[in-house]
Order: sequence, then C-alpha cells, then structure tokens
Amino acid sequence: MLFAAGFGTRMGALTTAQPKPMIPVAGRPLIDHALDLVRAFGPDRIVANLHYKPRPLIDHLAGSEVILSHETPDILETGGGLRAALPHLGEGPVFTMNTDAVWSGPNPLTLLAGAWAPDRMDALLLCLPRENAIGHTGPGDFIPGADGQAARGPGLVYSGLQILKTDLLHDIPETVFSLNLLWDRMLADNRLFAIPYPGKWCDVGHPEGIALAEDMLKARDV
Repeated sequence: MLFAAGFGTRMGALTTAQPKPMIPVAGRPLIDHALDLVRAFGPDRIVANLHYKPRPLIDHLAGSEVILSHETPDILETGGGLRAALPHLGEGPVFTMNTDAVWSGPNPLTLLAGAWAPDRMDALLLCLPRENAIGHTGPGDFIPGADGQAARGPGLVYSGLQILKTDLLHDIPETVFSLNLLWDRMLADNRLFAIPYPGKWCDVGHPEGIALAEDMLKARDV
C-alpha cells in the first residue's frame, strides 16, 4: 500500500498543481523511487491511494499494475485510507509505505520481510538511527527493546515503511483516523516491533529535502 493521498502542504508552491508523489527527484517522480523498491521485492498487488490533485498520478500510473484507491469526498488519513483499500489488497498482512522518501542501501521491503515474525508481531516498523535519517528533524519516534519490541520515545526515526496485520482496523469506529490508533493497541499488547535500517533514507516531505535526496543518491552512485 503506497500512501499518495496527502496534501503536501509543506512543499508549498511545488504542490499547487500536482500531488507530492509527482515531485521530481533526480529527474523522476517521487512515487517512481518507491515503486522501484516495491517492484524489485515483487508483492502480489500494489495499491496507491489518491485524494489531492489526483489527475497527474492517475495519468502517470495509467497502464501500470498499480491499483488505485480513490478517497472521495474526504481524505481518510493513513488508517482510514488503508482500511478503505483493503478490498484491493486482499487478505493477510500488508506493507504500507510513504511515498515522500528516497532510500540508499538494501531493499527495505526485503529487510522487513526477512525479520517478520507473525506469531509474535502485529506490526514491524522499519526505523533509522537519527544520523542516517537525512533531512529529518526531531528526537525520533520509537525505542526498540532488546527483543525488538517498540516503545514510543526519542530514539529511532520511523521511515514510513512497515508490515502490519489489518484485522484490528475493523475494530476502530472512526472513518478518518491515523494508524497511530492501531499502533497504540499493539503497544498495549506488546505486539509492536521495530528494526533499524542499515542504509540511509532522506525525508522529501519539504522542499529542502529534494537537494538532500539528490546528493544522497549521487554519493550512492559514486
């Protein structure tokens, strides 16, 4: 599940006529950088949700294997958007991935899949040490314990990529809600886990992140 519905307000004028996933980084739309990783991993289905300025994304993805989940008339946030897309995604755990970041290092989906242990996990978050989270400010989001169980707090930065079970989505009464509600329930049951990513990741949720991401990619390709 690729999250591509947001307003991209931090991007200012860059999202006046297009959604954030269509902003070019190193000559290609942000969503294509995410799709490179997803396609290399090879899931059975790829779904992207749409809401703000959807036409450029619809045109860009036309003819591809990506299934579109249209959020109308209101945007549903991450939790509501994922639940609305479940008919397209099918049964079982899913990956969810933000489309406003660029990666440098091993395929993050492959890394998550290798660490996924559904008997003891309801969600597995991929996070980064703050020094490897380029363009991100703040103290971090999660502290992993010795066994990988996650706790909220200043520590690792959440990358926007995870594997999670979707069953609990049906227990949330709200229509519009964040996946944080799901995480809180998993935390209470000691079923939320996190692992660190060994490469680098750049937040392109703000204009300054474009140049930072391009510099990171250049350094990778040297």
